[in-house]
Amino acid sequence: MKILKNFVVFEGGDGSGTTTQLTNLEKTLSLGAVPPLPVIYKTFEPTDGPIGRIIRQGMREEIQLKSETIAYLFAADRREHLFGRNGIEERCNQGELVVCDRYLFSSLVYQGITCGKELPRLLNKDFPLPELVLFFDIDPEIAQKRMKNRSKKEIYENLEFQIRVRESYQELFREYENETRVEIIDACKPVEEVGREIWRAFGKMPIFRK
Repeated sequence: MKILKNFVVFEGGDGSGTTTQLTNLEKTLSLGAVPPLPVIYKTFEPTDGPIGRIIRQGMREEIQLKSETIAYLFAADRREHLFGRNGIEERCNQGELVVCDRYLFSSLVYQGITCGKELPRLLNKDFPLPELVLFFDIDPEIAQKRMKNRSKKEIYENLEFQIRVRESYQELFREYENETRVEIIDACKPVEEVGREIWRAFGKMPIFRK
């Protein structure tokens, strides 16, 4: 599969801290750095575009969607995210570092559990792989405690499902470790320590060595 240079993906189960670290990345960048950092564009999936908003409604059970429908919607949202105007591919090719909270691996795991492996693999087989994947590995019981005060629960945020999610991620990244660079982050560690691990992983990328 094609590797899209300058593309980084955060992956992990619900409550693993991917969104927190993406927010903290913005705070770090606002402080500046010497030497200057490359332009870093932060994004996420599902997106906040029209298709992504439908997905989020389904995940919150505000509308009823079949599991297979959600798989198709994720693929459509991802295609626009990648190849649409000012999309991921365009930004990476312009020399920006794109950091995305979730990508096709989430579909292979989550929709792989809910509607079988075949459909999400078919829908995502032509998308490029990122240059770097950071897998935020966490004990699902710890993740559940982190999520207990969330005002809105999503359909996947229960312990039994998240145990399967973690197992599926671990299996998936053993498969992909020879396809792209995958680094395992211990997401049980304090937020600041996880942040330092992320920057150490970033520092090995060619874009930071120019």
